[in-house]
Amino acid sequence: MTRLLAPSILSADFSNLSQQIRYVEMGGADVIHCDVMDGKFVPNITFGPIVVKAIRQVTKLPIDVHLMIKEPEKYIADFVEAGANFVSVHVEEVVHLDRVINTIKDLGCKAGAALNPATPLVLLENILPSLNFVLLMSVNPGFGGQRFITGSLNKIRKLNEMRKISNLEFLIEVDGGIGAKNIKNLINAGCDIFVAGSSIFGQDNVTAACAELKNFLRD
Repeated sequence: MTRLLAPSILSADFSNLSQQIRYVEMGGADVIHCDVMDGKFVPNITFGPIVVKAIRQVTKLPIDVHLMIKEPEKYIADFVEAGANFVSVHVEEVVHLDRVINTIKDLGCKAGAALNPATPLVLLENILPSLNFVLLMSVNPGFGGQRFITGSLNKIRKLNEMRKISNLEFLIEVDGGIGAKNIKNLINAGCDIFVAGSSIFGQDNVTAACAELKNFLRD
């Protein structure tokens, strides 16, 4: 079973981002997660392709770009050119989802569909065979450091069951409020990619915090 730890740089110290990335590499990180926000789809603004390009220059780890933006199809190629390996777009925003997913894959990236906590899984039913991964938000997107929405566990279980019934191989990624207290529950529910921000970068020893979560995934 694939279990990947994806530290989210949304909570990192941007005054020395390359060092922060080295810390999580030392802690066993598998993926670098980048939350891209435009202040329109979500109430916050973060960064664009130029930061992803800078990250690409300091790490060989895969870069996972989560596009929480309006009209993401206009910017996918820019993020791929900057160095993205995984790109996810929100079901709530994209009208022609099949087309956008295929665009991401044609550009050589793993393609994912993201869902907000209140968005039902049924909206994914017809696109699941085309997806490399599904990103389930376990907080309302827009800010780091939020508390995990416990109802998300049932949603993960349902998606895992859909995957088994249809004999599909997409990965389940979960983003929001993940830490040492609940990561085991997510493993048991069927999560494969664990996005963690403040529970890693918000700690005094970033490497140790990352290693602690990674150890849970090795059990």
